[in-house]
Amino acid sequence: MPHVDTHCPYCALQCGMRLDETRVTPRNFPVNAGGLCQKGWTAGALLKSGARLTSPLLRRDGELQPVSWGEALDFVADQLLASRREHGADSVAVFGGGGLTNEKAYLLGKFARVALGTSQIDYNGRFCMSSAAAAGMRAFGVDRGLPFPVTDLAGADVVLLAGANPAETMPPFMQHLDSAELIVIDPRRTPTAERAALHLAPAPGTDLALALGILHAVVAEGHLDKSYVDLRTAGFDEMWRIAATWWPERVERVTGVSAADQRQAAEMLARAGNAYVLTGRGTEQHASGTATVGGWINLALALGLPGRAGSGFGCLTGQGNGQGGREHGQKADQLPGYRKIDDPAARAHVAEVWGVPAESLPGPGRSAVELLDELGESIKALLVFGSNPVVSAPRSSRVQERLAGLDLLVVADFVLSETAELADVVFPVPQWAEEEGTLTNLEGRVLLRQRSIDPPDGVRSDLSLLRDLAVRIGQPVERFPDDAAEVFEELRAASKGGAADYSGVTYQRLRSGEALHWPVPDEAHPGTPRMFLDGFAHPDGRARFADVDHSGPAELPDEVFPLQATTGRVLQHYQSGAQTRRIAELTAVVPEVFVEVHPDTAARSGLADGDRAVVRSRRGETVAQVRCVPSMRADLVFMPFHFPGAARANLVTNPALDPVSRMPEFKVCAVSLARAEA
Repeated sequence: MPHVDTHCPYCALQCGMRLDETRVTPRNFPVNAGGLCQKGWTAGALLKSGARLTSPLLRRDGELQPVSWGEALDFVADQLLASRREHGADSVAVFGGGGLTNEKAYLLGKFARVALGTSQIDYNGRFCMSSAAAAGMRAFGVDRGLPFPVTDLAGADVVLLAGANPAETMPPFMQHLDSAELIVIDPRRTPTAERAALHLAPAPGTDLALALGILHAVVAEGHLDKSYVDLRTAGFDEMWRIAATWWPERVERVTGVSAADQRQAAEMLARAGNAYVLTGRGTEQHASGTATVGGWINLALALGLPGRAGSGFGCLTGQGNGQGGREHGQKADQLPGYRKIDDPAARAHVAEVWGVPAESLPGPGRSAVELLDELGESIKALLVFGSNPVVSAPRSSRVQERLAGLDLLVVADFVLSETAELADVVFPVPQWAEEEGTLTNLEGRVLLRQRSIDPPDGVRSDLSLLRDLAVRIGQPVERFPDDAAEVFEELRAASKGGAADYSGVTYQRLRSGEALHWPVPDEAHPGTPRMFLDGFAHPDGRARFADVDHSGPAELPDEVFPLQATTGRVLQHYQSGAQTRRIAELTAVVPEVFVEVHPDTAARSGLADGDRAVVRSRRGETVAQVRCVPSMRADLVFMPFHFPGAARANLVTNPALDPVSRMPEFKVCAVSLARAEA
């Protein structure tokens, strides 16, 4: 097969690349302009990995053994039917992923609600973008990570990055910020913070207080864009009653960020001709994440940035299809087109497309953490697609225990992930380059990732797997197509009229190179690269200020657990590491988990650089190699979450949930640090 223009399989930037068999070269696509990070450059290596699964596996006598597709499918279908008969439809659950194509995410939601009849479906994007999505919906009436093209950032004078480290997580993104002064909000001195004109390092879990302090300075120093607030927003007075009490000196006592630096940040944003406020996981993955993102949106609204050409507010989506993956039905409360599942009109529209009675569709189900916590109780069977919760979920030891309590665990993957190792049945499915499908990148642009190479013999697509299971449990074969283009045609109809309207997007338009940012309500529509220029998506066209207040972390340090831990990514690895840990060039650079700690903090625990330490919380412990970093806060330790087994950072993280988004508090928990026994 000749070379094929495609996109990187990792983050939501979806860099353009060219694939010749398994050899990757970059191409001049707008988001990456010919650049790739180390993960992108090595993406072809996994296509020829010896770790690939090429046969279904069925557990017999405690061991996973190769079997035929027919035998594996028959076994799973019989078990699913038995569970439904004995325990009801909601005894079966589905867990999806933010890396699945739009077609897979769509068909997975349809399979759960129509073939299985279960309300119990959610996905790992709940761990990623749910707080930002909830805050965006509340403020703007719609959730699109960046409501403007990435390339617009090149015209910015000032960009505030709150809890984002794109210099490591999506390096090609940084070229769009070359002309801007950066204000970076992060408790760590990250590679992104190193490039900042102003780095503010708040105490972990105090981001909302800092947002309120900068907002207070904006208003008190006379920088409020009053005409914008009066004409384009609602709720300022209610919000200000709270923000007025957070003067910078008070915020300094809570966050550790000086009042002078808060006022400097306000001044930099206010004097900029064009400015952006962008958030990432660091400020979102908290039990108060929705409120915290709301605080940064409030700051942007007070400055008159959203919906103004050349300025704005946005969230940096993480997973490869983190945007599209949350739009088309694999979330517990959602139907395709970003419709709410408890909206009667939405149910009627989607049911008509699916050819089923609206009343047959289940209602909202449990969010990801709550779903995983119910395994082995009312939930007896779980199907996992594109996710590895044994590594990626908070308090992961409990997740592993819950999985062991199931009657049936089915995993579809292309390698034997840590979750797949526990399964009763594993189905081998294609990798990114071996199938066709669409993804939606962080700026809401719908991309067609074309098939570049053939999958190995014995591998079948996720769409084929869902169809074959659906037919075996009683669905007509025509209801579950297994061709991506055919599934997309159905997705177009199901999304029509929804917030995320793809009805005007076609494979033909994408193949021809059109840049289509949703919503695209008909085939003559050019797409919507810049949202909110004429109004926001609320009925009155106004954005909403959020009356939010600082509450702090769900768990505070004490004498037993005197430090705080935070987690994140490193440049060489991605998510649970199931892919990148199998690429020799990447593992050679970062082969194992480490814990970053200030040298003085390490010394107080009897540790030095290179020692092995136990990081312990109220939920568990992990063992990591010490890296002494002089720029670290003395009260903070950092661990990447890409590693399995006893090296899982998520053995210690806190599953406390945001009351709105149901996002767990990955980014801060109380821990102790001690020398590991030999």
